[in-house]
Amino acid sequence: MADRGEFNRREFMKGLAGAGTAAVLGNKLFANEAFAGKGKRPNVLLIVSDDHGLDAVGCYGNKVIKTPNLDKLAGEGTRFTHAFCTAASCSASRSVILTGMHNHATGQYGLGHKHHHFSTFGNVKSLPVLLGASGYRTGRVGKFHVEPESVYKFDVTIKAWARSTVDMAEKCKDFVNANGQPFFLYYCTTDPHRSLPYRGDKPNSFGNRPGGYPGEEQDKYESKDVIVPPFLPDIPETRSELSQYYQSVSRIDQGVGKLIEILKESGKYDDTLIIYISDNGIAFNGAKTTLYEAGIRLPCIVRNPYQKKRGIVSDAMITWTDITPTILDFCGVESAVDFHGRSFLSVLEKERCEGWDEIYASQTVHEVTMYYPMRTVRGRKYKLIYNIEHKMDFPFGTSMWSDIGWQKTIKDGKKYYGKRSIDAYIHRPKFELYDLEKDPDEINNLAGDSKFAKVLEELKGKLKAFQQKTKDPWVHKWDYDKNVLGKDN
Repeated sequence: MADRGEFNRREFMKGLAGAGTAAVLGNKLFANEAFAGKGKRPNVLLIVSDDHGLDAVGCYGNKVIKTPNLDKLAGEGTRFTHAFCTAASCSASRSVILTGMHNHATGQYGLGHKHHHFSTFGNVKSLPVLLGASGYRTGRVGKFHVEPESVYKFDVTIKAWARSTVDMAEKCKDFVNANGQPFFLYYCTTDPHRSLPYRGDKPNSFGNRPGGYPGEEQDKYESKDVIVPPFLPDIPETRSELSQYYQSVSRIDQGVGKLIEILKESGKYDDTLIIYISDNGIAFNGAKTTLYEAGIRLPCIVRNPYQKKRGIVSDAMITWTDITPTILDFCGVESAVDFHGRSFLSVLEKERCEGWDEIYASQTVHEVTMYYPMRTVRGRKYKLIYNIEHKMDFPFGTSMWSDIGWQKTIKDGKKYYGKRSIDAYIHRPKFELYDLEKDPDEINNLAGDSKFAKVLEELKGKLKAFQQKTKDPWVHKWDYDKNVLGKDN
C-alpha cells in the first residue's frame, strides 16, 4: 500500500470512487500524481486487434506497410519490443487480457463460440467488472469472443461491424463524450483475421472487400512489395495473402486514427491511457496456435498521457497477464485478486528494464478438436517449450489449413514450409529448447544435446514451479509420466 506521504491522494481517490474502493496500489502511479489535483479520474482505451503479428507495423521496422497512427502513438508513448500473449488462440488470449490470469486457471481453455463451448469459471473477477464496481463506465465494441457474458460484464455494448474500423470508432463517440464518470472502452476489431469462407484454393481476403467500408481509405499492396517473415515460404501464394493481410492491418490503423480524433475533440485525450495489442500472431502455420515467437511475440504500444518521456522503446518482457493489473494501477483501483501478472506502469519511461527478463505462456486448445497442451518459459537467451501431449500430431486450425501457401507446399511435395520442416512442425518432441540469440527462428532443438543438460533441467524446474504456482491442472503430467508410465521427464 501507499506510504503515509500519499495519504491525501488515497483519500481523494476513495471519495471519487465511492464506497468499497481503495485507490492506490503498491506500484508508483504516474497517473495519480498528474490527475489527483484535477478533480477527475482518468480514462482507458484498450484496443485489441485479431491475429496481428509483430511483422506488420511500421514502427516495428516494416517499411512497406502504412500504419501512421500506430507509429505516431508509439512516438508519443512507449513501444515494447518484447511483449507476449500467453495463449496464441483468440478466446483464451482475450480471457487473459481481461482477467490478468492464465487461461488454464480460469477455464477459458479454448474458443468460446458455437460448438467449441469453452468458458470462464463464474467466480473469476474480470477487468470490466472490477472497474465498474469502482465507478467506471465500461463499454465494448467489436469482437468479444469470451464466455460467459456475466463474467465479462460491460455496462454498454456498442453495436458495430468489427471489420468497419472507422465506423466502429464513430459509433463510440457518444460513449466517449458522455460526462460524469470516467470510462473504460474496449475496442476490438476482427481485422486482420482471415475471413470466411476458408477455401485454400485462392488468396483469403482478410476482410477486404471491393469499395471498402464506410470512412475507409483503401491501402492496397502489391504482392512483390510485401516482406515475407522467415517462418513462411517466400512463394507467390504466400505473398498474395500477405498483401491482403497488410490491407486489413492498414484498416485497423485508420480506426485507431479516428478514435484518437474523437478523444481529442472530446477534450479527453490528455487524460486517457491508450493501449494497443493483438490477441495472437498472424493466422499462418508457424504462428497462431503455436508458442513459437511468431505466435506469441506481438506489438504492444502504450500511451500514458502523464508520462514525461516520450518515444520510449522498452525491452521489458511483459505479457497479457500484465494488462489488467496495469490498467487497475493506472486507475487507482485496488483488487484482492491474486493476478498472475503485474503492473508495468513503472517501466513505461525506461528503455532497459531489470527484473523483467522472463515470461511464461500456456496454450491448451484452439478449436474443440485442436487439443495440444503446451507450456513455455522464455528468457532473454533460452526458451523451453513443453509439449505435454507430444505423441499426438500437431493439429491444424481450419483457417491456417486453408493458407494457400501451405496447400501449395503440400501439393508440390515440399519438405519445408519456411525454415521449418513439415515433419518437425507436425511431429514434436516432448521438449524443445532454443538459444534465441543464435537461433531466433527456433529451428535447432538443443533439448537432446548434453552440453545444454543443465539449462534444460533449470528451465524444466521453472516451468513446473510456474504450473504449480498458477494451479495448472496439467501439472499432474509431470508425476503421471514418471510414476504411471515409468518415464522421467
